[in-house]
Amino acid sequence: MSPSKQADISYVLAGALEHKDSMGNGEVLRPGEYQRMSAGTGITHSEFNPSNTEAVHFYQIWLLPEREGIEPSYEQKQFPEQERNNRLRLVASRDAEEGSLLIHQDARVYLSSLDEGNHVTHQLASDRYAWLQVLRGSVSLNGHNLDTSDGAAVSGENHLEILAAQHAEIMLFDLN
Repeated sequence: MSPSKQADISYVLAGALEHKDSMGNGEVLRPGEYQRMSAGTGITHSEFNPSNTEAVHFYQIWLLPEREGIEPSYEQKQFPEQERNNRLRLVASRDAEEGSLLIHQDARVYLSSLDEGNHVTHQLASDRYAWLQVLRGSVSLNGHNLDTSDGAAVSGENHLEILAAQHAEIMLFDLN
């Protein structure tokens, strides 16, 4: 286990990820589930693959908190496919809006599963930035093609259009 002072968000695409920490939390994260841990004042934690035979494929996003001294906390939620199919589903935000995970940063994280030929749009305020992460499949972002594992930083754009060239899963970050 290692000490930590950041918040992290984990999302499992395949397999399982087990979490244990010094606050007594111990959960197994499965595909389609998000986990958020804020280690604010410092806790120890570990994450590992509990299977000896099945690989785990996951994304882990580290966010620096907006201030020091945040109380350590832990959350795990599943966001059903129907809530994110061909639309952006808010999964993490500063105010836990729409049942999203609570993060201590001026950021909003969205998840979407797009059927081939479908698209989602997002309006970005002029003082904000975005990051698009393609978890699987192929999409175009405002006409720029991206494939599985590609990411794109966005600045100076107000309107984002994400079109699926084939079935895709994406994470979109709206950042200050």
